[in-house]
Amino acid sequence: MTTPLLLSIQVGRPRQLGAGDSTDAEERSWSSGIFKEPVAGAVWLGRINLAGDDQADRKHHGGPDKAVLAYAAEHYSSWRQELSQLELPYGAFGENFTIDGLTETEVCLGDVYAIGAAQVQVSQPRQPCWKLARRWGIKDLTAQVEETGRTGWYLRVLVEGYVQSGAPVELLERPHPEWTIARAAHVMRHLRDDREAAAELAACALLSSTWRGTIIARLELISG
Repeated sequence: MTTPLLLSIQVGRPRQLGAGDSTDAEERSWSSGIFKEPVAGAVWLGRINLAGDDQADRKHHGGPDKAVLAYAAEHYSSWRQELSQLELPYGAFGENFTIDGLTETEVCLGDVYAIGAAQVQVSQPRQPCWKLARRWGIKDLTAQVEETGRTGWYLRVLVEGYVQSGAPVELLERPHPEWTIARAAHVMRHLRDDREAAAELAACALLSSTWRGTIIARLELISG
């Protein structure tokens, strides 16, 4: 079996865009850290962020459970065909790590990977927000990403250290092989009234606290 590789690393600071006094919603002022640029050489990966990276909305992005956004390099060929009007470099979907050899159907909640000197753990699927669509000027892009399941996944940092493009992504532990990212995302998005599925996902100890809170709230609603 071929070892997955970290093809590219991207970071970015929040940018302020648009016109603050515009009456057009598409031109109105907004702030985002979704604009990521590739970096070469060794990059420090800390508990919260890669060096040089940050988020504009820290309520919904970033933090220990979402220190790094990973995305499958495999998806780019499909997106480049489907969105042929755009140039889509690695990082186009706001990801920090573009990884070759892993997708949402293979990566599982709780997976621990060694990348360079660091160790990371999968915490949840990514739920893309409206800023992805606005970044590319395609109103339904966020919905397309969710519908295709090409969402990416978040990583928490277990061991800090330097990482570098070209490094192998080595699986160290897989405590929950039953919970692929694809399955977890399916439960969250499509099985909203399935109490059994929600309870099973909430019971996954390595699921992010944010997702667990959402699922528990759903269970309470279902139970009435």
